[in-house]
Amino acid sequence: MAVLATCLGFPRIGRDRELKKALESYWSGRTTIDDLEHTARNLRRRHWTAMKDAGLDHIPSNDFSLYDHVLDTAVMLGVVPERFASISDPARRYFAMARGLQDADTGTDVAALEMTKWFDTNYHYLVPELAPHQTFALDPSRILREIDEARATGVDPRPVVLGPVSFLLLSKLAHDEDGRSTIDLLDDLVATYERLLGLLAAAGIGWVQLDEPCLVTDAADVHRAVYERALARLARLAVRPKVVLATYFADLAPESVPAGFEALHVDLVRAPEQLDRLIPALGDAVILSLGVVDGRNVWCTDLDRAHALVHRAIEHLGEARVWIGPSCSLLHSPVDLGRETKLDAELREWLAFAMEKLIEIRALATHAQSPHPTDVTFERARAAHASRRRSLRVTDAAVRARLAAVDKPMLHRASPFGLRAKEQRSRLGLPMLPTTTIGSFPQTSDVRGARAAWRSGKLGDEAYQSFLRDETQRCISRQEELDLDMLVHGEFERTDMVEHFGQLLAGFAFTELGWVQSYGSRCVKPPILFGDVSRPAPMTVAWSSYAQSLTKRIVKGMLTGPVTILQWSFVRDDQPRRDTAMQIALALRDEVADLEAAGIAAIQVDEPAIREGLPLRRRDREDYLRWAVEAFRLATSSVRDDTQIHTHMCYSEFGEIIDAIGDLDADVLSIETSRSRMELFVDFRRAGYPNEVGPGVYDIHSPRVPTTDEIYDLLKRAAAVLSVDRLWVNPDCGLKTRGWPEVQAALANMVEAAHRLRRDYTELRPA
Repeated sequence: MAVLATCLGFPRIGRDRELKKALESYWSGRTTIDDLEHTARNLRRRHWTAMKDAGLDHIPSNDFSLYDHVLDTAVMLGVVPERFASISDPARRYFAMARGLQDADTGTDVAALEMTKWFDTNYHYLVPELAPHQTFALDPSRILREIDEARATGVDPRPVVLGPVSFLLLSKLAHDEDGRSTIDLLDDLVATYERLLGLLAAAGIGWVQLDEPCLVTDAADVHRAVYERALARLARLAVRPKVVLATYFADLAPESVPAGFEALHVDLVRAPEQLDRLIPALGDAVILSLGVVDGRNVWCTDLDRAHALVHRAIEHLGEARVWIGPSCSLLHSPVDLGRETKLDAELREWLAFAMEKLIEIRALATHAQSPHPTDVTFERARAAHASRRRSLRVTDAAVRARLAAVDKPMLHRASPFGLRAKEQRSRLGLPMLPTTTIGSFPQTSDVRGARAAWRSGKLGDEAYQSFLRDETQRCISRQEELDLDMLVHGEFERTDMVEHFGQLLAGFAFTELGWVQSYGSRCVKPPILFGDVSRPAPMTVAWSSYAQSLTKRIVKGMLTGPVTILQWSFVRDDQPRRDTAMQIALALRDEVADLEAAGIAAIQVDEPAIREGLPLRRRDREDYLRWAVEAFRLATSSVRDDTQIHTHMCYSEFGEIIDAIGDLDADVLSIETSRSRMELFVDFRRAGYPNEVGPGVYDIHSPRVPTTDEIYDLLKRAAAVLSVDRLWVNPDCGLKTRGWPEVQAALANMVEAAHRLRRDYTELRPA
């Protein structure tokens, strides 16, 4: 029996971001839900056909989503919070859970579910809200409908289902009651999964992929007895499909291997060393699915290295008990390298997107037993890796010498925060509860159109620069009219907070169509970080200086931090990530120094991805947090005491890294707290966080406009946690994806709420 080629999931957005465009058209009312579903069906059909044509033996279904697969699972299980119950239309209710809904005609005004990062990726998922005594009501219509669609395409699919343990560990209780946790609901939830597996068996499904990524986390170790009992119930079902239990993103401890399922998938890209540990734990019959093709990066696979792992598994288990697949779903990969016609030829041969990864998987399966495969796919991979190793563009001796010279004084501000704060308050002259925004303002169709015209040559350089100056001037005026205390220039010259800087730094390359989904319709095009990083010239000084010249109020300089640039790029895999982060930090250090020299009094260095990069296992976290903090401090610590350093973080659980956040020593930290209604903020009081904080009081990922009373209530909650003299008032993220009418309305309410709270406090801010 041959080794099978499999896939855990395929990108949803389409080669040309068809899903994004269809979603936004539907949300704007230009098209109907039927139009949206038509686009979705076409995308699924195209993806199934691509995997079939590539020769895959197991092809996934139910991996597609109109917004998020965790939200889909919640809907399938009947986990719909009470505030959405009055919305009778299923599609409208689904998107209300994802984005919130504010409808004056019906009087509906509901906030969206909380959103956070999917493990250590830049994908965001919606956090299911469970009642303490949650009941589950299975609705299998979507998963069964997609099975029929796949079969009509000539594919007998392997449905993908988020497993019950991970679903609960990724969820939250809407109201805590008697110390209960989500995992207390596992027995009831497993009964629902039993019904689902029974229905899939009745539908003639042979294999189901049960995703349990939480089994590789420390949380699973805490609940091991509970999940072993629950999964054993599913394994003992008399009538069910065969199950491949899928884990990814880290190593699975041998003692955590659940018994009773027919196959186990593990990530051998992130943790190749686990192979030898797991083989003895599998018994005599379990199939091992080897994730040897990286589902999260764009470098072509070292097929010889992957083949060695495959060959070793076959030696122990036999050919019939080994499958080949990606490390995880290809959701995190761009779709098709073949369409990148303008990419540098040398660099292009080093890469593989989702379509190319399917070919790699098939080649590994086909030649699993060959001692030294010589087919064209293997030879191409060997040539690519040899080319990359000898390429002169990858290393820069000057950058490496500068990094080697970094010493401890370069990682520290001259004075402690208490002294700096006094200097900054004297220089900046801000009121109590200063109001500001995170950075970007709406990138309207006019902005995007002007950029497209400039890139195509239809708009000249001077005309484009004039357009950007006009947009910046209007943005400054609007902020003054809103009475914001600290302003930003709006970032109209930037496409993306990472791509923009990558375009101005050495060591980066860019694609035209290398989009990946971040959440919903939000797609990003990560730069490819292939070589040593340096800054050829100042990047932001001209725009920050121009904006500051337009107003007497303080304008923040806006930079993206080293860890976020690292995390949100496709990063080189030929040196430690720490070294790459420190190279980026040195480049940013130069930019910070130039901004300060230009008279910019406040500089924001955003690090929204610092929590995202946290390893899933605690044993690996201390080292990561040490170099992540060092990279930020290297970038920011050269400034004078009276220059205020801001940073921003969003959509993360901060409790586990609160000490590291303090070690960053930023003067002001802005964080997302609006969807969680300040729940995350309690961590800062518990840890005795010493510096100033701006808790996000306005959810920018939802189209609804929060009321003044809502924001005032959130600010009161924040003031009960930290003293009011240390609080700032801001949205929870940048405003690039929103429209001007809602932004102006929401910010007006935010400013009014801040003014109201100022009036509530009679004491002056400390001098």
